[in-house]
Amino acid sequence: VQLVESGGGLVQAGGSLRLSCTTSHFTFVDYAIGWLRQAPGKEREGVSCVSNSDDNTWYADFAKGRFTISSDKAKNTVYLQMDSLKPEDTAVYYCAAFRLWVTCDPFGVDYWSNGTLVTVSS
Repeated sequence: VQLVESGGGLVQAGGSLRLSCTTSHFTFVDYAIGWLRQAPGKEREGVSCVSNSDDNTWYADFAKGRFTISSDKAKNTVYLQMDSLKPEDTAVYYCAAFRLWVTCDPFGVDYWSNGTLVTVSS
């Protein structure tokens, strides 16, 4: 199983970034894919998740209205569009796969990506 993310970087507050998570070597539609993040000195937390079997989505409160998750089943890729970014969004963002998705948090993750750093300057 491979999850490879891309799209992180440095952006000014109010700007946008799109993260991509390209997956391989597993049955994409059998998994939910999520984005989780870990800021310095904080625990890893769920940002957004999408089920590839029924297209249900979940967003953390801080992500609602600013972030959009989408899934391209033809490309086995999940995207996270992040708009109106704030300095407090600065974190390492991880892509994760859930075989049985109950909640979008670290405890249910079966596979992780390596993480990509998102830095939002004020």
